[in-house]
Amino acid sequence: MKKKSMLAISMAVSIILSAAAAFAATGTTPVTAPAATTAPANTAAATEPSAVPAAAPASTTQAPATVSTGTQNTIVKPLNTAPAFQMLERIETIVYGRPRDGGLLNRLNDVEKTVFGRELPGSLTERQTALIDFLEKGTGTQPSLLFKLSVAEWGIEQQIHPTWSLSKRVDSMEGVLEGAIQAGPLVSRVERLLTRLLPDGIAAVQFELPKETIVKGALLDTLTVRNVKVDDIIILGLNEQIVVGDVLVAPKGSRVFGHITKVKPPRSFGRSSEIEMRIDSIEVLGPSVVPVNLGEAAKKAMDVDSGIIGAAGASFGGALLLGPVGLAGGFLIRGNDKQLKEGTLFYVQTVDNVTVSGYKIPQQITPITQTEDSAPQGTQSAPLN
Repeated sequence: MKKKSMLAISMAVSIILSAAAAFAATGTTPVTAPAATTAPANTAAATEPSAVPAAAPASTTQAPATVSTGTQNTIVKPLNTAPAFQMLERIETIVYGRPRDGGLLNRLNDVEKTVFGRELPGSLTERQTALIDFLEKGTGTQPSLLFKLSVAEWGIEQQIHPTWSLSKRVDSMEGVLEGAIQAGPLVSRVERLLTRLLPDGIAAVQFELPKETIVKGALLDTLTVRNVKVDDIIILGLNEQIVVGDVLVAPKGSRVFGHITKVKPPRSFGRSSEIEMRIDSIEVLGPSVVPVNLGEAAKKAMDVDSGIIGAAGASFGGALLLGPVGLAGGFLIRGNDKQLKEGTLFYVQTVDNVTVSGYKIPQQITPITQTEDSAPQGTQSAPLN
């Protein structure tokens, strides 16, 4: 029975890939559409989705509150036994920015039409599994749609917007590259953008990201003792792209995940407030997550950076670093202003050598990686736009 189910899922993936190829060959015409900052018309006004990074424990039963901007379409890797509605909510969050209302089958039909232009065959579980694999996992010969989208977005803007919905990201790129938002299924629109940008196609390469690679993250929101609580998930934006040799591992803007471990309001006798945060992982191309911690390499990079641009008024989480060092790697912030401002920088490093999917940058576009603000070792800084 299991073998039969896997065969059906494999066939569904093949159908999806065939549909993608067919749609890539079709033309589209500009249409009047809302600005790129406007959510798609078929997005339901619903409660903000939970945003639990892939590194979260599998035993988590309820997602903590999230402090972050954007649609928070965090890549979630649920258990294989996840209920069908949870899998569909995950797909809708990627495509639309949030889950929608209605019956499961109608919602699945709608999301397939949005992505592919038509409904796909198979059972509910088979269709959802194939769709998630297409969006996030890819195949042995083709990277995932999110991988391709991030490379295209990086090629246009030199940074990515993973907290935006898939629909909004495609709208924005079409506005920049073509001057108008196009009609048609999302997969055909992405493939058309890729053909214009990189006609030779996009391939993923397996690459070993070295241990102690520096990750510099900037807060996307101001944190205060009043708007965070223990176990809240915090999303930071990667402040500098990570490029090792000629392989792009994580574009600027990639998500860095952390969580709050302690909150203490101001106390008597002038004792300051405290917020303790632990940074857990970075989301790299794939998408997949890589564990990070606070170590000596990160502290040295912070010291170098603070010496270069500290006089310019930049905020450094490391300047408030009083927490434990090691695999637990926490940041303890104490202060009388009761807040940690948006844009504050934090430094961590990868825990071990880890094999990830990366994008081998063609020689003709290598100047994109050679800007002054690109320094994976933390020797220079630039604000996250």
